[in-house]
Amino acid sequence: MVIDRSIICPEGRPVSHTSSRYSRPPVTVRIARWSATHPGRAIGGWFAFVVLCLAAMSVAGIQQASQLELGIGEAGRADRMLDEGGLEAPVTENVLITPAGADADAAAADVADAMAALPGVAAVGDPLASPDGGSVTVPVTMAADEEHAEDEVQALLDVTAGVQEQYPDLRVEQAGEASVTKGFFALLEEDLGMIAMLSLPVTLIVLLVAFGAILAAGVPVLLAISSVASAVGLYAVASYAVPDGGTVTHLVLLIGMAVGVDYSLFYLRREREERARGRSTREAIEIAAATSGHSVVVSGLAVAVSMAGLYLAADVNFASMATGAILVVAIAVAGSLTVLPALLAKLGHRIDRPRVPLLWRLTNQQRPPRFWPAILRPALRRPAVTLVVSVLALLALAAPALNLKLSNPDESAFPRSLPVMQTYDRLVEAFPSTGAAHVVVVEAPAAAAGEVRTALEELAERTGDDDGFAHDQEPVIAQSDDGRFSSLRVGVPFGPETDEARASLDVLRGDLIPATVGTVAGASTAVTGEVAGGVDYNDNLASKLPWIIAFVLVLAFVMMTVTFRSVVVGLTTVFVNLLSTVAAFGVLALVFQYSWAEGLLDFTSNGTVVVWIPLFLFVILFGLSMDYHVFVVSRIREAAARGLPIRDAVREGITTSAGTVTSAALVMVAVFGLFAAMRVLEMKQMGVGLAVAVLIDAVVIRALVLPALMALLGSANWWAPRWLRRPPSAVATDPATELTRVG
Repeated sequence: MVIDRSIICPEGRPVSHTSSRYSRPPVTVRIARWSATHPGRAIGGWFAFVVLCLAAMSVAGIQQASQLELGIGEAGRADRMLDEGGLEAPVTENVLITPAGADADAAAADVADAMAALPGVAAVGDPLASPDGGSVTVPVTMAADEEHAEDEVQALLDVTAGVQEQYPDLRVEQAGEASVTKGFFALLEEDLGMIAMLSLPVTLIVLLVAFGAILAAGVPVLLAISSVASAVGLYAVASYAVPDGGTVTHLVLLIGMAVGVDYSLFYLRREREERARGRSTREAIEIAAATSGHSVVVSGLAVAVSMAGLYLAADVNFASMATGAILVVAIAVAGSLTVLPALLAKLGHRIDRPRVPLLWRLTNQQRPPRFWPAILRPALRRPAVTLVVSVLALLALAAPALNLKLSNPDESAFPRSLPVMQTYDRLVEAFPSTGAAHVVVVEAPAAAAGEVRTALEELAERTGDDDGFAHDQEPVIAQSDDGRFSSLRVGVPFGPETDEARASLDVLRGDLIPATVGTVAGASTAVTGEVAGGVDYNDNLASKLPWIIAFVLVLAFVMMTVTFRSVVVGLTTVFVNLLSTVAAFGVLALVFQYSWAEGLLDFTSNGTVVVWIPLFLFVILFGLSMDYHVFVVSRIREAAARGLPIRDAVREGITTSAGTVTSAALVMVAVFGLFAAMRVLEMKQMGVGLAVAVLIDAVVIRALVLPALMALLGSANWWAPRWLRRPPSAVATDPATELTRVG
């Protein structure tokens, strides 16, 4: 088949079919051509691939990261030493009985007897009365370690529920580390299940509005779903090398539905556009492959490269996120380039059936667009003023991020709609917490066990002279059976997120340990605990953050520079993406730190943003922003390559891509908005940050900042050093689309 090259040659002249320059079309076109001519094989191969991935997941399962694997820095090393020495702190649960009295004492006795008979219980403590005398609690020590306690705690909860039935006039409830974790993840799975159900109809509605036809709307959703399923299956295999930190499947759903629909949308809209110009289905598919297909490859590579920056964090959780995201993006790109052309070839003009009458008329009007030309008028008529005003507005929106307060996720961030958290709050009120604790761990030759104990006793004595440590709690020393490992637990009369608790950790690590245990020959020391874990996690992020940011920025610049053969395009890409990202951070601070949207989003602010959210958002937003940027700049470059003045090229490029980009943005905002409705604060913050950034990027950046900036730069937009330019013999056209190479 021969395509009329006059539609793609920038000068409007057909390219010679005998030119060796064009004897081999780009790989996206070759793939699309094969798929379109062998649709049965392409569709069958994709179906087999999805089934194989799902089979791999059912056989292998997803390998979850252990708490030891998730440990960071010195605190993580201390936890591994505790595990090796068998000195881990036992997991405890508490049964709270209210009000106190004779019936409460009887209920406590029944709880103690029933719990003691359970195989998962190591010990049951004596009932304790609260300081105010209003409640009684029964402390229960579980036999399972922290890793497996969540699986064993249901038996204890059943006992508690049974005693509650026996004493209807009392409130008998249970809270503890295992039960809180179990309740939290049950809530998370419930919310994610609801989102999985809602995301499909919401996405279909957006696509029905975009296309006005059921098949055209359903194909992108089908490909996105199959991409997500395949990625989860492949990650099950990959998880044995990069274990799941607990969020990968959620992230794959989030990213997969967004980019999977977007990539198909870019391709499908261009194919329909070419058919509307009178091209055959096969011609339209190949032109879409050369244009939108190339943009999809660049966009997917940009997202994958950005997510790869998370590997630099040296954190198992981030590494698992990066692996899952890269897999689903790669699969979504592959599906858009292979099975989508096959489906389009198989369906032909039937892709526009069945039509939704009103929506079809609205989305397929032939009159010239008016809305976007009007929106672009200020940026193109007065680009300097528009650029200054819009950039200042976005910087003002970003200003609250300068005072962004970060915190590690803890019980204060868990939703209070969770029954176990209501119990936890009542337990803390009845038995006020005495603060956090530091655990000093020592590894030394067994022969030095006595010397280590003496040094730990001296260390405990010195903490008694410092107000940064609790004086009403007796330090506890323990040693392993083989004498190689020892530990000292020292209380702190402050919460784990307080400055005083951190200061006591600095004193312990910097002064007290070197002066005591540090003098023992051959001894290796480390400190863990809530305070140390949080400090080490934050310090690790702070030390890796500059490298991750530099990695993402440099690679984004290089990719865009090489793709468009323009240094200026690379620089403007970095600038506009940074602008939308920092503006989204400002909104994140306003919503969650300053709490003005508590009623709107149904949450209780703790005045902070979860510590890992900004880094995660930066990496993923930079990748997702490239979706629209590559697509829009490619259309602008096409128009400029045909000889249009830069302002006309900007107007045409943004206007012709407006429907596609707006639809894609609405899909992303809709999917991310569903996450913003979750009850888990971390997921809510992630959803709000992503939705706001995409909205800013697709509306403010596209309508104001980018057109004004490109209009001001004029022909300088395409400047590149001599070594980067195309040879003079090549036809001058947009290298990102490679339109002149179709054939």
